[in-house]
Amino acid sequence: MKKLLYSLMVVLFAVVATSCSKKMGELSSDYVYCNPSPLVEKGGKVDATVTVNFPAKFFPKKATLTVTPVLVAANGAEQKGQPVYYQGEKVKGNDPVIDYKTGGNATFKTSFDYAPDYAKSGLYLDLKATAGSKTYDLPRVKIADGVVATESLASADNVTPAYGKDNFVKDTFRKYIATMIYEYQSTNLRTSQTQTDDMKALNKAVAATRTDDRQELDGIDMVSTASPEGSYQLNERLAAGREKSSSNYLNSMLKKAKVSGTIMPEQIAEDWDGFRQLVSESDIQDKQLILDVLGRFSDPNQREAEIRNLSAAYTELADKILPQLRYSKVTATVKNIGKTNEEIAAVWASQPDSLTVEEALHYASLLDNDDARIPVYEKIAQIYPNDPRALNNLAGIYYKKGNYDKAADLWKQVKSIDPTNPQASLNQGLIALHNGDIRNAETLIGNGALASEYGEAMGTVNTLKGNYEEAINQFGDVKTNNKAVAQICAGKLQDASTTLNAVANPDGMTSYLKAIIAARQSNSEAVVSNLKEAIKLDPSLAQKAENDIEFAKYASAITGL
Repeated sequence: MKKLLYSLMVVLFAVVATSCSKKMGELSSDYVYCNPSPLVEKGGKVDATVTVNFPAKFFPKKATLTVTPVLVAANGAEQKGQPVYYQGEKVKGNDPVIDYKTGGNATFKTSFDYAPDYAKSGLYLDLKATAGSKTYDLPRVKIADGVVATESLASADNVTPAYGKDNFVKDTFRKYIATMIYEYQSTNLRTSQTQTDDMKALNKAVAATRTDDRQELDGIDMVSTASPEGSYQLNERLAAGREKSSSNYLNSMLKKAKVSGTIMPEQIAEDWDGFRQLVSESDIQDKQLILDVLGRFSDPNQREAEIRNLSAAYTELADKILPQLRYSKVTATVKNIGKTNEEIAAVWASQPDSLTVEEALHYASLLDNDDARIPVYEKIAQIYPNDPRALNNLAGIYYKKGNYDKAADLWKQVKSIDPTNPQASLNQGLIALHNGDIRNAETLIGNGALASEYGEAMGTVNTLKGNYEEAINQFGDVKTNNKAVAQICAGKLQDASTTLNAVANPDGMTSYLKAIIAARQSNSEAVVSNLKEAIKLDPSLAQKAENDIEFAKYASAITGL
């Protein structure tokens, strides 16, 4: 009996010992789940949540397990994630415990930096077990295939640089204003009022339109009024009389200058607005009281009575304010006729330095291709070295041509001329974005917020940061490939299709993005037709399509396109 009991105890000990010290077996990929799968790049990162369901009797009681996620590119490049640790129930430690009999679940997060090599890749778990003094590797477990990297298709190279706009306006208008003051209750225009400096300047400007082919009189406006202390009926007659005498003078002036023009008269019986303005601008001690009193009366007769009372109480009103409201104000508008586009082109060909900087920049904008603009911008920069717009726009041309070093150098010169130039700041941000420096790009583009191209540039930044909704809002009405990328990544496929169909100058990437939308909509025919067009326009997209997990289901259909 004792011998039998001893034998049973030996067997039991052996079973227990085996459960404590046996080696872990291979962990099947059926017990491991990855979310998302396939992986997705967002903001330059590839994040994943991994769940391992350790089966019963898999994890020895005295074992520890190191789990290291590894992203492996098709070319063999690897990135190791942060390892996580688990332990059996008889291990003294602080790591999560996995029960031997029942197994257990373990969930952890991992993250990798995205690079183009990892578009075609796999996510694996490296498993290293330790039991006592023995350490051994378990077979690597594959848990996900490829990285959806559609976000990375947004590119600074496709963003429109910020240009310095010209302020050219063909025809400009200048106003000449003169005021003729009348005496109290008088409609007679005094000679002294026709000889003021303002009136002489107005006369001279009107007369000049007869001999200058690039000027013409656009019209003469005149307002005649009376001060508001008399009765309304009296003030109406005074305003009408002053209008008549002033009109007679102006017609005589036009006749003498031999200039044709239209006089547009207006009468204001009582200029209350002018009165309030003059009082508010004066240094009368109780001016606010005056304004408050007048504000309480809407009846003209009451107002007139109050103004007469106020005039008696405040001599400054009678001596300085009211006399200024007995006038005819004349405004002559002279049109300066600018050069036509044809004239500007002719002058540029013969004597470019005689053009204003606005005319010269306008001429550059009329040219139909960037190659023709390059020598023009170079010449403008020589003629007007203190105006940075020509250099900025020249840099924009080189940027679009892919000469980023030349563009960066020119934008640096622009900032030396104008350190706060918003266009150059934004454009330097595009250079930073092209170089992969998103943080610096965001700062520089932010400094160019006043540039009209800001929304497109910052929308591209936020697309590459994974802020898709914010990016879409910043793009606004712009229809570009980059905006479509943000919409695709945000799951707004119909909006993305609308955007791509409206791109002004569609290219290979436009068709490539249409193929991605078709793939997400399981439209194999559209996938193939759009990829054919994309590769026709840009042959380099063939290799990208082969490695793009977006087209994994269509590998056989697109092979050899």
